[in-house]
Amino acid sequence: MPTITSARDRLWPLWGAAAGALGFTATVLTDTRPASELAAADEGKEITLDASLMNELDGSTNYLGFLIGFAAVACLIVFAAAWRSRVELQHTRSIAAGVVSGGLLVTAAGLALAYGWKGSLANYGYGGNEFGMFDDPGLYVYFVLTDFGPYIPWLGVLVSLAGMAWLAWAERLVSRILGTVLGLYVLLIAGAYAITGVPGLAGPASGLVLVLTGVWLAVGRSRVTLRPLTVAPRHAAPTLETPVASAPQS
Repeated sequence: MPTITSARDRLWPLWGAAAGALGFTATVLTDTRPASELAAADEGKEITLDASLMNELDGSTNYLGFLIGFAAVACLIVFAAAWRSRVELQHTRSIAAGVVSGGLLVTAAGLALAYGWKGSLANYGYGGNEFGMFDDPGLYVYFVLTDFGPYIPWLGVLVSLAGMAWLAWAERLVSRILGTVLGLYVLLIAGAYAITGVPGLAGPASGLVLVLTGVWLAVGRSRVTLRPLTVAPRHAAPTLETPVASAPQS
């Protein structure tokens, strides 16, 4: 009689945690602002940004954000591929499972551009390897692109988190506790979108929420980390041969 065994793949969700940590670092911690803007904020004053402030940008921080950001994009792509292999292809009738991998790829594509702009600003800016190829108004264009550029693409991850919340409550493939946390976070950001109209609101915290999600999936008991059931046949016992009686001699 066959024996049915099942195990968990606990490592692949950590690609999501790595993507979240690297993405948060590249988006939030390396967000570079002119010194005059920071000083005005400390004093509670308003300031209008223009091309004359481009010499105040820290090129090394932008360069670091570009490198870390590209690493985050790579991790997002691997996480999306792992999700598709481990979850989407195992639950082919689940629309939400496909939404998760799709949202991750949307964020990866958007962040690839955003972090590329950060690297370009570092390269063409003051102290960069190709400084002088663009004047200050040209650098200001790159600066504007990096203002909300690394924040807006996190919308894709937000949609992915909404998909996981659905998987938790409607399909029971994800921990319901995790699904509740993710659902509340998605509703909070969606409400903030509607109230403020700020397009980058998913950016500041979604990386950290992705870290939480990846670690939770790795150490928790969500069904998405279960490997497909494998059937291992037992070896049949050797058959005993019954001696055949010889026919009587006439």
